[in-house]
Amino acid sequence: MSKTKTLSKKSSYSKRDLKAYYYIAPWILGFAILQLYPFISSLFYSFTDYSIGSDPVFVGLANYGEGMIKTGFLQAFFITLFITVASVVLIVLLTSMTAWYLVRVTIVFALMTVPGKIILALAVAIFLNRDIKGINLIRTLYYIPSLFGGSVAIAILWRLMFLDNGPINAVLNAMGLPTVQFLGSTTWALPTICLLEIWQFGSSMVMFLAALKNVPKSLYEAAEIDGAKKIDRFWHITLPQISPIIFFTVLNQTIQALQNFTSADVITEGGPLKSTYVLGMKLYREGFGYFKMGYASAISWIVFIVILTFTLVLFASSKLWVHYADE
Repeated sequence: MSKTKTLSKKSSYSKRDLKAYYYIAPWILGFAILQLYPFISSLFYSFTDYSIGSDPVFVGLANYGEGMIKTGFLQAFFITLFITVASVVLIVLLTSMTAWYLVRVTIVFALMTVPGKIILALAVAIFLNRDIKGINLIRTLYYIPSLFGGSVAIAILWRLMFLDNGPINAVLNAMGLPTVQFLGSTTWALPTICLLEIWQFGSSMVMFLAALKNVPKSLYEAAEIDGAKKIDRFWHITLPQISPIIFFTVLNQTIQALQNFTSADVITEGGPLKSTYVLGMKLYREGFGYFKMGYASAISWIVFIVILTFTLVLFASSKLWVHYADE
């Protein structure tokens, strides 16, 4: 009797499980076709000399060797891990090798956009973490740039704003200041693109705001009774309490910055003098400009290794500064 009940329960469970698989089947199919297959095929093509219209020819690690030499991957790998932001700035000033340009620009782009976006998002979240009239409307207005910031249309608009005869220079000229070549100068081109990425801080701001709402007020009250100043309460209460969200945001924004393509391609097309020529543009042009799919696949895996390295370093360092409530 008990065996019969057990078999009937297992049968009911299996039917329910089967229905659940029906519901997630479209996602599984989409994942297999749009993500898993390209992921595996790019790994295969990265070991071949393959161009569109020809059969792939196995070349072993030749594409990776060429990619590392031309992109300066090995230098970037060690610099990313062991050298500080000041050292990267020094490299920007002293390095003139074309082979180093791609990875250098991508890493500098990430180092400029990620801290700027996170600091701005946290500052705005702290400002909006209050109960005043119309605060929900203000929060919505601050989030709007993130809805449109990553589109091609906004990138084109950003380009028009920073042209020599654009509205930004018109304002500077009206103030008696000279025209600045934001897009034609190697000094200003990359910061101009970074500014567009920093402007899209809305999603990070929303996460920080949610984290701030969950910080127990009793902690602030106890610290205030003990005579702690605002800066002390922020440093010893706010930051530790929201550190998991900071960690997630840093990781997410770093990955996005290292994969950047749209803004650099639309606004400056990698110029001037390849000062904004990021790895995403190199990958795209090799694959869809010169149709060297094998070489482009190898570059994509080099980018993947760079991102994986950043991710592992962040996870390893999280033990030192990320604090969870259950610890």
